Amino acid sequence: MEETYSYFEGKIIPAHQAKVSIQTHAFQYGTAVFGGIRGYYNPDKKNIFIFRIRDHFTRLLQSVKIMQLQFEKSVDELVEITLELIRKNQCMENIYIRPFIYTSSLQLSPRFHDVKADLAIYILKLNDYLDTKSGLKTMVSSWRRIEDTIIPTLSKASGGYVNSALAKSEAVQNGCEEAIFLDSKGYVSEGSAENIFLVRHGKIITPSISSCILEGITRRTVIELARELGYEVIERDVSRSELYIAEEVFFSGTGVQIAWVKEIDKRVIGDGNIGPITQKLQSLYFDIVTGNTSHKEKWRTPVY
Repeated sequence: MEETYSYFEGKIIPAHQAKVSIQTHAFQYGTAVFGGIRGYYNPDKKNIFIFRIRDHFTRLLQSVKIMQLQFEKSVDELVEITLELIRKNQCMENIYIRPFIYTSSLQLSPRFHDVKADLAIYILKLNDYLDTKSGLKTMVSSWRRIEDTIIPTLSKASGGYVNSALAKSEAVQNGCEEAIFLDSKGYVSEGSAENIFLVRHGKIITPSISSCILEGITRRTVIELARELGYEVIERDVSRSELYIAEEVFFSGTGVQIAWVKEIDKRVIGDGNIGPITQKLQSLYFDIVTGNTSHKEKWRTPVY
């Protein structure tokens, strides 16, 4: 992409013209919700496949409802706007789509009700957000995951990601690539921007919604695919020490995709290599999102 375009204030315009005032309500208070959607370019089919776009926009509108944003567009309208924007950018590569709905009025007072909201969408070229091949070095963060009674964790609320930023910076500044949150009860919650899974005794375990996780779309994908492959998937509280003795640990998320964890708190996970269950899920996942299999075709939306 050379000249890039964004959706801003109801129309598609050159990206460099999509600017907000320093008085913008969301800029001051973090009063916005957002999504992250991937598009995968298949060179053989000369097409980009958007992964689970309707699910992403359904969750975005659920975030709107939770946070009481004043916004009326439907999932169908959001999908159409996004596809039009990608075509306008003439994308022919792996892309990341960032839609966000923000309080756009120029006024004071931190609140959601009775404040004008707008939609903006931009597109980036993106391949791997985190290394999916070599194994990640991680640490349990000293920062706790925010509780749902503080900031709704089922909503991708912009202001809540200060929590993620603190954990991520702590991890990177300590020589790691990613952080793992514990919740207020001391159980494993998620990564700074991804859900977490572990394998014990051949069973796949992941923290439940009660651990203040984001209800990830890739998480839902992994659970469905794992069960189709015959694995038992259990959603429950996970103790920190279980991570150290797991046979496999991996992250899932739109950005991270499926990335395996090699080390947690200086403890090598399993034998230090990608585990067979993670490898099988990762391989199937990439075949599906890139359109290299007919399986789960309903999850892919072609752009062209």
